[in-house]
Amino acid sequence: MRTKSLKKNRINVVTLGCSKNVYDSEVLMGQLKASGKDVVHEKEGNIVVINTCGFINNAKEESINTILEYVQKKEDGEIDKVFVTGCLSERYKPDLLKEIPNVDEYFGTTELPGLLKALGADYKHELIGERLTTTPKNYAYLKIAEGCDRPCSFCAIPLMRGKHKSTPIEDLVTEAEKLAAKGVKELILIAQDITYYGLDLYKKRNLAELLEALVKVDGIEWIRLHYAFPTGFPMDVLDVMNREPKICHYLDIPLQHISDSILKSMRRGTTKEKTTQLLKDFRAAVPNMTIRTTLIVGYPGETEEDYQTLKQWVKEMRFERLGCFTYSHEENTHAYNLEDDVPEEVKQQRANEIMELQSQISWELNQEKIGNTFKVVIDRKEGGYFVGRTEFDSPDVDNEVLIDASKTYLKTGEFTTVKITDAADFDLYGEVVTE
Repeated sequence: MRTKSLKKNRINVVTLGCSKNVYDSEVLMGQLKASGKDVVHEKEGNIVVINTCGFINNAKEESINTILEYVQKKEDGEIDKVFVTGCLSERYKPDLLKEIPNVDEYFGTTELPGLLKALGADYKHELIGERLTTTPKNYAYLKIAEGCDRPCSFCAIPLMRGKHKSTPIEDLVTEAEKLAAKGVKELILIAQDITYYGLDLYKKRNLAELLEALVKVDGIEWIRLHYAFPTGFPMDVLDVMNREPKICHYLDIPLQHISDSILKSMRRGTTKEKTTQLLKDFRAAVPNMTIRTTLIVGYPGETEEDYQTLKQWVKEMRFERLGCFTYSHEENTHAYNLEDDVPEEVKQQRANEIMELQSQISWELNQEKIGNTFKVVIDRKEGGYFVGRTEFDSPDVDNEVLIDASKTYLKTGEFTTVKITDAADFDLYGEVVTE
């Protein structure tokens, strides 16, 4: 039985995976809207487009389960059509066609025009920067490049996203201006590797020049850098970070490991000594910078000694922000030829130990903030608190600042000055400083 409440031909876009997928869904929705389509994000609709992730096992499982869930709804007559796009279908299209044939059509990461056509819409080249943003109104992701040229052994992204391709500076400025006109105040720059930006277009690493152009956009107050790579980092970016108040003193630089033998096998092109020196150079250039990193434990051949080297290094480096993942054995990657020889429970134990260590470091660093004041952006209200972030925190992954809503009224998307009164492992508590 069809449910009466469903509006005919409303397209529901469901997004799984990373911020790059969020961006792609927003572009898709902007194109659909421009063709006059009724489009929603993760709400009721009789046509469903699932933007999948195919990066590691957990993400693939979530994507497959989501596809199966909507295929079942289609069979039950609750929805009419299911389309699948994104990284999973780019990587496993032949298998998916065989295993889940009830999907109306599968599209890869570069087949947006084909997907739009299947949805009865036209691809419009002139729509640079026209996106239907799905994030809170005060921040948006700005994807500055697609794909990756790095040869990391464990990573399937080049298989799904292709070679590195930078977006021209003028197009990104246009997009930033359109976002600012909608009330966006914080741009989160994303790419598989932002340090590579410009090499293909301008024959040099051009991230600093891009930042110089973006800081001129009126209305944008914060610009945040995500996903840098440790080899060939353009140090002139740090000069711009110091000079331009709009650029957050924040860098997300996934380092993955620190044992030399593991780094070599991972094909990271660096060593423990070089990485440690790079971090020291960062700290010297921008003394109050927050560094976020991510690590992988349980990579093939990771010995107890390799792991202890990593653990000791985490203790010494005292990263402000850190995430740790267990290694996922991905077919068609270079590391797939190695034996996945670290037992699952050992991987999990190692990840848990690193995160426990990090929560202690985070608690200690947070204690140092008590009594200090920070500029805070308010993202949302939750329970009895307004929830905000400092420039040292990215949405969804980092610390938050909680402000008692019974004492102060704050508007989401606004900036305010907050004095920190208390701190836990990952959250800060504060009160608004009135002028």
